Amino acid sequence: MGRVSQAQAEENRRRVVDTASRLFREQGTHVSVADLMKAAGLTHGAFYKQFASKEALVDEVTAHVFDEIARRNVAGLDRHDGQRDVAQRALIDDYLSVEHRDNAADGCPVAALATDIARGPEGREARRTYAEGVADFAAFLAPAEAVGGGEGGLARLCTLVGALVLSRATQGSPLSEEILAAAHAALTEAG
Repeated sequence: MGRVSQAQAEENRRRVVDTASRLFREQGTHVSVADLMKAAGLTHGAFYKQFASKEALVDEVTAHVFDEIARRNVAGLDRHDGQRDVAQRALIDDYLSVEHRDNAADGCPVAALATDIARGPEGREARRTYAEGVADFAAFLAPAEAVGGGEGGLARLCTLVGALVLSRATQGSPLSEEILAAAHAALTEAG
């Protein structure tokens, strides 16, 4: 088989990162390289032409998914004419929806990757990126009166993520939707 062009190599790398982004959120970072590459429609050997290791891919995917969050938050602000409180409310509505609960592959990486990141070594790039991403997401969620993100944003993020994780773990029981509704009420009743 001949060599691929630089453009094709870049496209293949993007495809692997996008596929890994979905699979890691859906199944965790323990997905095998063989299964990942099969899902991306590429050979197992092609992986090592793109990435030094699976850990390097986890690092890149973590940065990629937090960039997605930042882009979505900016788009939400744009969609709501810069009205932060309206954009936050729309995010809360979407985040605590049954659709989000049921679609982990396209869902929030904060919830999906938390345990995998926590189990990784402290010095890893993925852990640093995850911590920065969580702080940035919390800052976006901070009430308008909070300075620099503050505790209000962290409390909101903890409520969102905790509710999503618990609702996924109890999916199939009435408790799952009750969790989503209770968290939604707690986050929106005052604002």
